[in-house]
Amino acid sequence: MRDVVVLGVGLHPFGRFGAKSAIDMGADAIRLALGDAGITWKDVQFAFGGSFEVDNPDAVLGRVGRTGIPFMDVYNGCATAATALEMTADGIRSGKYDIGVAVGMDKHSSGAFTSDPVHYGAPSWYGEAGLFLTTKFFGMKMNRYMHDFGISHQTLARVAAKNYANGVLNPNAFRRKALSEEQILESPMLNYPLRHYMFCTPDEGAAAVVLCSAEVAKRYTTDPIFLRATALRTRLAGAYEVHSSSALIEDQPAPTVFASRAAYETAGIGPEDVDVVQLQDTDSGAEIIHMAENGFCKDGEQEQMLADGDTKIGGRIPVNTDGGLIANGEPIGASGLRQIHELVRQLRGQAGERQIPGNPKVGYSQLYGAPGTAGVSIISR
Repeated sequence: MRDVVVLGVGLHPFGRFGAKSAIDMGADAIRLALGDAGITWKDVQFAFGGSFEVDNPDAVLGRVGRTGIPFMDVYNGCATAATALEMTADGIRSGKYDIGVAVGMDKHSSGAFTSDPVHYGAPSWYGEAGLFLTTKFFGMKMNRYMHDFGISHQTLARVAAKNYANGVLNPNAFRRKALSEEQILESPMLNYPLRHYMFCTPDEGAAAVVLCSAEVAKRYTTDPIFLRATALRTRLAGAYEVHSSSALIEDQPAPTVFASRAAYETAGIGPEDVDVVQLQDTDSGAEIIHMAENGFCKDGEQEQMLADGDTKIGGRIPVNTDGGLIANGEPIGASGLRQIHELVRQLRGQAGERQIPGNPKVGYSQLYGAPGTAGVSIISR
């Protein structure tokens, strides 16, 4: 299996863009990634595209050029971008291709995702009973976690306040206004214990990543960033969404736990080696749970870590330095590639005002797609 290098990254800002289509955003992201990589579209041998809303993401070829390459569409819930990234990486690892592009794009209306049987295969009564309206099951899951591990409402607010503050420093973020913990705690309760400003919002945007073999990368860079590991996992039978935290069902941990363990093993590192982290923060409770599921702390330790500022940009283990989903919103197909974009910028020292101190060498990305799919990627200098 050949080593894979992240040669270039591109990001269309996240937010609301009127009549501009997701396809056009995807094309913009690809062009930015190609420019960052120092290559042209004609150099690309294949691509994977991910989207929730776009039926045929390969329509982006009409914007960047129909060169006859294979273009494959994927959809895997909120883990869509991790899926596109892994499939692209595998095409290069196997030796079939040398240079490929993973692109994600979406254009969502506002409001929570529901039990759409077309995309999720869930019966209509599932959502009507409150089991698949996203805000509801996220609230149910965090309520149980808070009860079991002593996580406070203040800690939920600290996560959101941190991510809004980081978003202020990110010119590509949707929400670029800082909110205090008090403002967050005073916002309307949507689904207990999660309040309005503790949630991300579905929105619009695109991101793209150029991958190539380590041998080909020598033509373009003397300081490569390697994609050390990608891992996708689904939940075990009996691990119900609301109770799928590793600590809640001892013998049936969440899929994130399996994906995380697999990625660490492939990369040959542990959580103690990671310098900067991007976690799925669909809500502030999700970031808290995922801190433990990815090995960065034990269940319940998040309370003190957040109080000590450990996950801030200048902290011991910075999390969601670009503002995460809470500040950026979530166009599903693009979200995970946005994470890779941020990690690459951090490892290159190109993150501007939100650059973490020191010389970061290892970046970690995690996605969680309900009702039970997880993706983890690790990059390093």
